[in-house]
Amino acid sequence: MKIVEAAPVLLTDPVGPSHRRYANSAAAIESELDPPALLALCKRIEREFGRRRGGQRWASRVLDLDVILWSGGPFVAPGLTIPHPLFRTRDFVMAPAVHIAAAWRDPLTGLTVRQLHARLTRPSAVRRASKWSGP
Repeated sequence: MKIVEAAPVLLTDPVGPSHRRYANSAAAIESELDPPALLALCKRIEREFGRRRGGQRWASRVLDLDVILWSGGPFVAPGLTIPHPLFRTRDFVMAPAVHIAAAWRDPLTGLTVRQLHARLTRPSAVRRASKWSGP
């Protein structure tokens, strides 16, 4: 396995009940492993760093590694869906990803990581009030 590019570490607010900020990053890697074998390797690395499964969902954890995208397009297997189903809605995933793979296209939407990140982070449009005609 070879790390092709790594994003800077970004501090982000937690999702869920945690009260601390998280350090998030992303890496583009080259590997001969298929997605399930790569995920198994990620989970083994998490355990080696002291991560234990179980307990409260969204609780603080030492390390959380995920397979978000891969060059083979969409992939579905028990316990693994690529692209990750929620990656388009999570700035803590998109912000690091845009640093290393801005031109990468989401195989489901056809949009680039840069476009998805822009959609996620753009200010919401303010609705104009309809003209009041009075009583």
